[in-house]
Amino acid sequence: MDDMHIRSLTTPSRLPVERRQFLFMTSCAAGYAAAAGPVGAQVITTSAEGLTAGEVKVASLGVDIPAYRAHPANGGPFPTIVVIQEIFGVHEHIKDICRRLAKAGYYAIAPELYARQGDASKYTEIPKLQEEVVLKVPDAQVASDIDNAVAFAKASGKADTAKLGVIGFCWGGRQVWLTAARNPAFKAGAAFYGPLAGQPNELRPKTVLDLIKDIKTPVLGLYGGADAGIPQDQVEAAKAALKAAGAPSEIIVFPDTPHGFNADYRPSFRKPVADEAWGKAMAWLKKNGAG
Repeated sequence: MDDMHIRSLTTPSRLPVERRQFLFMTSCAAGYAAAAGPVGAQVITTSAEGLTAGEVKVASLGVDIPAYRAHPANGGPFPTIVVIQEIFGVHEHIKDICRRLAKAGYYAIAPELYARQGDASKYTEIPKLQEEVVLKVPDAQVASDIDNAVAFAKASGKADTAKLGVIGFCWGGRQVWLTAARNPAFKAGAAFYGPLAGQPNELRPKTVLDLIKDIKTPVLGLYGGADAGIPQDQVEAAKAALKAAGAPSEIIVFPDTPHGFNADYRPSFRKPVADEAWGKAMAWLKKNGAG
């Protein structure tokens, strides 16, 4: 089972005793998530030279959740990007994304959005990770944590949150669309292969397709034509809904490209597509006021 196959939640089950040690996360994961498999030789590592980069604590809903932030060491305030994690949490790949954005002149912050539910990096099997952590994360909690990460960045004095964007991958790609639908403070977003449909439930009451008519913030959706977990009929339905609503968003499909094409540490990585998609995302954010 791949990481995009997020099953619908029914009745939450009690966590096994041996899993309770993963609650509550007080720091971001070290290295890469175990369930992601062996790290490929093509992995990209961005230096922190010239940056202020590392872990911080963000106050949200009565607790301090860990987050990773990076920005240029000198100058500022900088345009701000919230980075939303994949299914694997804020592990090394997401931290590296923050450093890449910082090298491009951004203040980037990635809050650990599973902090209350468990440590995704400790799981070796994706189905267990989904069942015991991912499916227990409410959209409302995610929304609050994202907004509080923005407040933390603004209070630092290094972030220009008037130029605010959001970028996310897979699980986080869906959250980009949801963020754009609810918070007009975000000027633009880039959603890498975020799920568009699914079975709504108490914790995830709306799908992207449910909300797409309400999205006024420009979002660039970046999808693979060979993504087995996000069928092309759903992508076409999203395109049609955006067109019918006159929405300022756009979806680009890269033919013959799998899910996770930007994940440079995994076999799904497709460097030419990833480079093109990243370039389009950066141009989109800047064009629409987040840069």
